[in-house]
Amino acid sequence: MSAVPFHYVDLRAFCYVTEDEERVEDALRTFLPEDFEVQRAESEGHYGDRILVLSARVENADQIRTVLSNVGDLADEELDRIKAELDERVNENCSLFLTLDKQAAFRGEVALGDGITLRGKVEAYPAKQEAAVENAREAFDEL
Repeated sequence: MSAVPFHYVDLRAFCYVTEDEERVEDALRTFLPEDFEVQRAESEGHYGDRILVLSARVENADQIRTVLSNVGDLADEELDRIKAELDERVNENCSLFLTLDKQAAFRGEVALGDGITLRGKVEAYPAKQEAAVENAREAFDEL
């Protein structure tokens, strides 16, 4: 992938009180470059339970390539599904949204599912959804 059509990519996972923080971080790191810093923020659930929010923002082009390459390990049918749904996955603010399976990521696998949210700000000039969808499509075609 030569050009990277993203300004940045955010990854986020929630670690609930019943989960092991290190395991959730390992799952998130499945998509991140090596030695990338993961931010932590504590929050509280509806019933007062502790929720730890693990997140990372990737802004460097080479590091974004790493994230996209890791997402590219999805099964061919899942990549095809993402491409078919790009009109719904890219919003009017030119942000692409994917949800990835946290359990699979912990095992070192990549699959669509729940638990890890990926939001990528797609470069588009002019900043219109149609241009962002086309740029995202080109990026996924190269995976």
